[in-house]
Amino acid sequence: MKKLLLLTVLFCAPVVLFAQGESPKDSVPNGWTRAGNISLLFNQAAFNHEWTGGGTSNYSGNLSLFYDFNYKHDKISWNSRLTGEYGLTKNKDDKYSHKTNDRLELNSILGQQIKESNWYYSLFFNFKTQFAKGYVFNKDLNQEDIGYRTETTHILSPAYIQFGPGMLWKKNNNLYVNVSPATAKLILVDKDFTAVNEAIPGALDAYNENKYFGVDANKTTRFEFGASLSAYAKFDIMANISAENILNLYSNYLEDPQNVDVDYTFNLVMRVNNYITSNVTFQAIYDDNAVQGFQIREALGIGVNYGF
Repeated sequence: MKKLLLLTVLFCAPVVLFAQGESPKDSVPNGWTRAGNISLLFNQAAFNHEWTGGGTSNYSGNLSLFYDFNYKHDKISWNSRLTGEYGLTKNKDDKYSHKTNDRLELNSILGQQIKESNWYYSLFFNFKTQFAKGYVFNKDLNQEDIGYRTETTHILSPAYIQFGPGMLWKKNNNLYVNVSPATAKLILVDKDFTAVNEAIPGALDAYNENKYFGVDANKTTRFEFGASLSAYAKFDIMANISAENILNLYSNYLEDPQNVDVDYTFNLVMRVNNYITSNVTFQAIYDDNAVQGFQIREALGIGVNYGF
């Protein structure tokens, strides 16, 4: 709970400051507005045999795509974002490369403005999965037998779908909070990861101690129903430096509602010019169906950026 409170404070502090400094009206005209961004971050380190300070030659890269497509017509607004990210790193002596990032996500919120206020009746949809297979690697990186790595995930396993009605508070396209007290959530997985031979004594009990993303044995879906909150804030810290905060919370009414799922992302973009940027990303995820603890991802790099 303390960690959840800390993440909420980290998100809300810049949101409050940003809200105080913005004009009360959103001047976006009617019709479609679209904007996209592609960035490639690359890092590399090399050492020759005579280098005495220690080190391993390696390289890594991360490709990101963000595409916003928004629609407005009088009191109706529809905001959608498609996100795709994929990153790899490879050490000189490793047999395989390792993923550093893998995400495919679509977010969409439809709102009907209430009178002339910042409040809207809303309906939201969220879908997320990954592009490629994920593995758990053995500690012995030079091991050549079949157990060197074990596949644990791949595209659509898992896949998450959330949708539901709610209330949206929206200052503009860069600052909004959506609350849905009636959110349906569906988790999809490959049957190969949940397959259990129930005729084997103890096999079912062993699986139930550590279910695959919470899905029951020999099933491919898990349905949940609960409450969700999603918030987005993007603002300029100073010239050519912008910060983006994304927070998603979810509580399942049907099982352990006190265990709130958390997904918080902070992106800091420092623009050198129209094509060169430096990016800092921090992401914290808590989902007790996946792992008992916070999943933390950090990334820092300089790369090529193209907006369209």
